[in-house]
Amino acid sequence: RMAKERGIPVLYYIAPQVWAWHSSRVKQLAETSDRLAVILPFERQLFEDAGTRAVFVGHPLLDQREAPLGREALLGQLELDPAKPVLALFPGSRAQEVRRHLALFEAAAERVRDARPDVQPVIAQSDAVPAALYEAATFPRTGDNQALLEHAAAALVKSGTTTLQAAVSGTPMVIAYRMHPLSYTIARRVVEVEHVGLVNLVAGERLAPEFIQDEATPGALADALLPLLDEGPARTRMLAGLERVRASLKPPPGAGDAAAQVAALARELIQRR
Repeated sequence: RMAKERGIPVLYYIAPQVWAWHSSRVKQLAETSDRLAVILPFERQLFEDAGTRAVFVGHPLLDQREAPLGREALLGQLELDPAKPVLALFPGSRAQEVRRHLALFEAAAERVRDARPDVQPVIAQSDAVPAALYEAATFPRTGDNQALLEHAAAALVKSGTTTLQAAVSGTPMVIAYRMHPLSYTIARRVVEVEHVGLVNLVAGERLAPEFIQDEATPGALADALLPLLDEGPARTRMLAGLERVRASLKPPPGAGDAAAQVAALARELIQRR
C-alpha cells in the first residue's frame, strides 16, 4: 500500500489464494496493486470484479518443461520392473505433511497391492523434508517427482500444486489431506471454496476424488485408486478432464510463456511511470 501511495507501480505475480479462505482480502489486494499477473484461470475475473486489472498469464508449470527421465532409467534406478504399473505416492513437501500422510499413503498402497499385486508403489521424496522422516518407509523413493508422475499409472497426492502437476502430466489421481484436528475445525469455518484440490477448482467440478481428515482412510483411498489403474470409464473420464484442465492452464495464444508476459507487464508499468 505504501508503494502505491508514493506513486510506485505495483505488479503482483502469483496472487495469494485469499479467495479460498478470506475473500474480503481480494479487494484489499486489488486496491494495493496496479496489475495482477494470475496463474489460475478463474482468478482473472475474480480480481477484476474487485477493481484491479488482472492478467491471466498461464501457469508456470507449463513453461519450458524439460523432458523427464525415461521410464526404464527411472525404474532401473529404483530396481523396479518397467513393464509393471507404478502408483505414485506424494505425501507432501513439508515435514508436517509427511508425518501425517506417509504412513496413511503406504497403508492405502498396500491395500491396492492386495488387489493388484503387480502394482509398484513409489514415494515422492521432497528435498525440503528431513530424510529421517522417510526412514520408516517400506516402498522405494525418488526425488525426481516429474519423472515419477510422467510414468505413473495413477497417483495418490496431498492437496496443493501437486494436483496440477499431475494434471499437466496426465496422471489420474486421488487427493487426500489430513491436518491437526484444531486446524481442521478452524479451516471448516473459514474456507470458502467447494473443493480443496486445485485441480478440481480449476476444473470447476469434483474431477479427482477428495478425502479429507477422517474420510482419508486406507480402504477409502485404495477403493478410489483401483478403478484409475486400468482402462475403463473412471480412468477415461478423468483423463479427459485432466486434458481440459491442462488446456485451461495454457497462456493465451501468441502471448508467450508466463515469465515473458510478466516481464512485459513490468516494462509497461515502469515506462508508464
